[in-house]
Amino acid sequence: MVIPVYQGEKTLPHVAAEVAAYATPSTTPDGHPFVVTELLLVHDNGPDGSDQTIRDLQATYDFVRPVWLSRNYGQHPATLAGMASSTGDWIVTLDEDGQHDPADMGAFLDMALREQAQVVYADPTNLPPHGFLRNAASKGAKWVFGSILSQGAQASFQSYRLILGEVGRSVAAYAGAGVYLDIALQWIAGSAAFCPVELRSEDRPSGYSLRRLLSHFWRLVLSSGTRGLRIVSGLGVLIAVFGVAAAVYLVIATATNATVPQGWTSSIVVQLLGTGLILFSLGVIAEYIGVAVNMAMGKPIYVIVSDPKAGPLGRT
Repeated sequence: MVIPVYQGEKTLPHVAAEVAAYATPSTTPDGHPFVVTELLLVHDNGPDGSDQTIRDLQATYDFVRPVWLSRNYGQHPATLAGMASSTGDWIVTLDEDGQHDPADMGAFLDMALREQAQVVYADPTNLPPHGFLRNAASKGAKWVFGSILSQGAQASFQSYRLILGEVGRSVAAYAGAGVYLDIALQWIAGSAAFCPVELRSEDRPSGYSLRRLLSHFWRLVLSSGTRGLRIVSGLGVLIAVFGVAAAVYLVIATATNATVPQGWTSSIVVQLLGTGLILFSLGVIAEYIGVAVNMAMGKPIYVIVSDPKAGPLGRT
């Protein structure tokens, strides 16, 4: 099991206690035996005292393994770091806030074996424990991705997922900087299965601000392929057709002595519209180039280090 930890000082002990119930052999609803061999807590350098909480849990449970990152990288890179450090036949990823019930793991495993799926996502039967606006924005973002950007790929993702171990470790080894984890999983695993679960209320406010959520969505867009560039090209063609139609209209209107509107207003509107589309298109292209440059320069998606308190920084 992999948990990226950012603000888990208060919630992690309860989650670890729930996981402890499955650190001894258990059985799924379909009768398959399984056991949690390790709980990897990936410290993503949050603002609270999660680091000490992780140390305390390591001392309490022999199945807890800390993974220390050199700085804050974000949820997906932290998850990938935990997946790369795992050793199990299967990997379960879940959040630190307690909204995911570890008891659902057995149903996930049954679904994977029943459907022969390498990835199984939670399929919430209730609305996520967020506000109306965030839920609506999330639903709209998934619609945009699934209908316009995904090129036929699935668009329903959840951070509560079951992944075949070798697939998860392969994704963690080859994913580049800025990649969206679930897009990278689709490159390797293909279609996923979905398991109905009920989300619990969070034990703390979400750590995602509006800016971070928008950044999360934009990374999804950039990871989805070149469909965004094709949309930009389509906008250029559409504007070009509009310009040709306007020119033909003006020529015909002049030849038939019709009244042609004069003035700078229409010209300014066209210039502003055209300039805005050009700048928008350049911005989208620049984002794709930036992703390619980061990968070419070897920017790491994460760096795993030792416990800061056990190294030179922790000495007094």
